[in-house]
Amino acid sequence: MSLPRIKVAAAHLAPVWMDAAATAAKACDAIGEAARAGAQLVMFPESYIPGFPAWTALAAPILTHEHFARFAAQSIRADGPEVASLRQAARRHGIHVSFGFSESTAASLGCLWNSNMLVGPDGAVLNHRRKLVPTYYEKLVWAPGDAQALRVVDTPIGRIGTLICGENTNPLARYALMAEGEQLHLATFPPIWPTRMPGEAAAYDIEEAIRIRCGAHSFEAKCFTLVASSFLDATAARALAAISPEAARVIEGTPRAVSMAIGPEGRQIGQSQREEGLLLVEMNLADCVEPKQFHDVVGYYNRFDIFQLSVDRTPRAPIRFRDAAGAEPAYPELDEPA
Repeated sequence: MSLPRIKVAAAHLAPVWMDAAATAAKACDAIGEAARAGAQLVMFPESYIPGFPAWTALAAPILTHEHFARFAAQSIRADGPEVASLRQAARRHGIHVSFGFSESTAASLGCLWNSNMLVGPDGAVLNHRRKLVPTYYEKLVWAPGDAQALRVVDTPIGRIGTLICGENTNPLARYALMAEGEQLHLATFPPIWPTRMPGEAAAYDIEEAIRIRCGAHSFEAKCFTLVASSFLDATAARALAAISPEAARVIEGTPRAVSMAIGPEGRQIGQSQREEGLLLVEMNLADCVEPKQFHDVVGYYNRFDIFQLSVDRTPRAPIRFRDAAGAEPAYPELDEPA
């Protein structure tokens, strides 16, 4: 079996804050830039369209109704024009594209999901999944997803799996991808993750957390990991800081996320991307083979007679109507094939 050498790009970019159409246009420009640089895949961060709802960490929900209303209005449909434009750009430039977005639905004006879509170089949707569990204060914004698309996709540039932010800390979700022969893992993150006031000893350092958990996944799966984190630009920082003086101090003092790549032995490849721009990385998927001799946790380095994992991929629709033609979901986008 011949495994390819590939070139991939992580888009360490800021969205056009709370503007879905403008952010999609910026992403299309980045897709073209990545393709011209020779990348066969470009990935965008968590909730890149229309931005990450960091205000949920900065003030009580009774003080941020207008932020949620604007976010919901700028969240997009999986079959909407913004997604269509990214699919067209992927086809135009002949490149795989992975992007995070806040997803809305015809079933509700306020129900949103933290979603990711992988598109092929022909513009076809290869996978569309929703984060299984919103993390911490994300529960104020997003609903839980299901496991319908918790799967690895076989592509000409390798077997690709994707997890969103905190999912990369979930050993069962990670193992589900490992057990389908994942070779390239895509991990998306927000620009900041405030948990305490700046200066407190237990404050969360998102860069350190990314390095620990994504390094662990590569080391355990013997796969490559590409990390794309969002960049917090001045416009978003000002909007968040305007919530209160305390919010301004948190925004100023909270560590920023980085984008990076990690090899199948768990070591980082090259430098981290901290400034806004594309991180370009070359990978040889054949390098995933030798480390499997040491610990193949989906092969001989396990005890399947002792440990078993079952994943329910049943799609979860809010309602189904039954008529003479049979049962149909009320909202097909909630029950689409992966």
